[in-house]
Amino acid sequence: MWSRLNRLFDAEDPWIRPLPPGYLRADITLAVVMFACSALGIEILRSMGVLAGESAPLWAQYLSMATAAAILAIRRRFPLTTGIAATLHLLILGSVMPLVMGQVSQQVLYFVAVYSSVAWARDRRALVGVATGIAAALGVWLAWYLALGSGMQQILDAVSETEPGSGLFPAVPSYLVYTALINIVYFGGAAALGIAAWRSAHRQAALVEQARTIERQAEELKDAAVTEERLRIARELHDVVAHHIAAIGVQAAAARRVMNRDPDAAAGALRTIEDSSRSAVGEMRALLGALRSDGLDPDTSPVTTDTAVTAARTTTGTTASTTSRTAGHGLDELPALVASHESAGFATSYDVAVDPAHPAAEVPPLIGLSLYRTTQEALANVRRHSTASRASVVLRTGARPDRTPYVEVEILDEGRPRPGTSGSGLGLLGMRERVRSHHGECQIGPRVTGGYRVRVRLPYSATGPEGKN
Repeated sequence: MWSRLNRLFDAEDPWIRPLPPGYLRADITLAVVMFACSALGIEILRSMGVLAGESAPLWAQYLSMATAAAILAIRRRFPLTTGIAATLHLLILGSVMPLVMGQVSQQVLYFVAVYSSVAWARDRRALVGVATGIAAALGVWLAWYLALGSGMQQILDAVSETEPGSGLFPAVPSYLVYTALINIVYFGGAAALGIAAWRSAHRQAALVEQARTIERQAEELKDAAVTEERLRIARELHDVVAHHIAAIGVQAAAARRVMNRDPDAAAGALRTIEDSSRSAVGEMRALLGALRSDGLDPDTSPVTTDTAVTAARTTTGTTASTTSRTAGHGLDELPALVASHESAGFATSYDVAVDPAHPAAEVPPLIGLSLYRTTQEALANVRRHSTASRASVVLRTGARPDRTPYVEVEILDEGRPRPGTSGSGLGLLGMRERVRSHHGECQIGPRVTGGYRVRVRLPYSATGPEGKN
């Protein structure tokens, strides 16, 4: 039984219904209105002669109505106290002034009090005990009133004044059952409405909290997207600047060494420096132009990007090959990238081991860009931080045991770390971030046989020969 009562009154629910703003003023206003209605009602009944048999003085009648109305002033601040006080008021007033207690405005007041105690109770476990006590007190009082008080006499008088009924049940038991049902429906209805109001407020509060959670998560996702975009920009700028500056430094050193002995070789190195500087400026312009277009309307973004690419062509004399965020780099540019690091005293090689079932053409552009940037950073690190005289780059494609296709690039060298050239570590961090963003795997570190290895494998979904997804 207690478990059913706990479920009925949601005793296990820890939620506390919050009090609305200005609730106390509204409840005091309700109490004043209810007192005015009770006063008006009792005067009407007195004028009709209904209260002729009431022996209590007029001031006692008004005091009883005032105290009953005052209970409603605290109905939401102290709901359980309101329910207990209203029940005691009903029992006492019903015993000493039954005609006053029975008027409509008083019954409405008791109804609101019981409803409020259920709808606004903050301790639902205590509510179960209070509700059980109220029901028991009303039952005992009703039994006492009918058995020992004037209630039975009123029923007998009513029966004697009316003609015998033709129903199935005797008159006196019918009156008793009718009176009991009226009280059960009356106070049970108040409790049921209170439960419904509490649950409705709970659902509304849950919806509001859910909306706040969604809004908070949206803000967190927005912040995460901004952070990811900043990291992407940092990686892109680091890769562009580090690669070209490294190439410029190597070619400048080569030009300085052969300037007097081989002017043509020095001129070639200077041309490489010129091309690298222009390419760096072009890539950064294309990247910044694409970044400016990211948050714009799709109909206007291509215009902004095309403008940036046109500016890059005009300024650098080279062609920016795309208007997308990827700046056009992909697997098809790996041979040129590897060859650009070829110089006097440093050799490079590029090999391809492609699974016929997964040609390089199906690799998505974003995956191709990540592998291009990885190769670019790895080769730049070899030139800056290693004593190696050669480096090899191998591109492979294949499929995992679960048939997920992958593409990987491996950069190997046989040199040793060059003293005094340790970098900031941002390049390697950028590599790992790229791999993590594509759910891939990587091996970056010294080789057991000597030298250094960078191997990055990225899975992808191939949807066609173009590699677009």
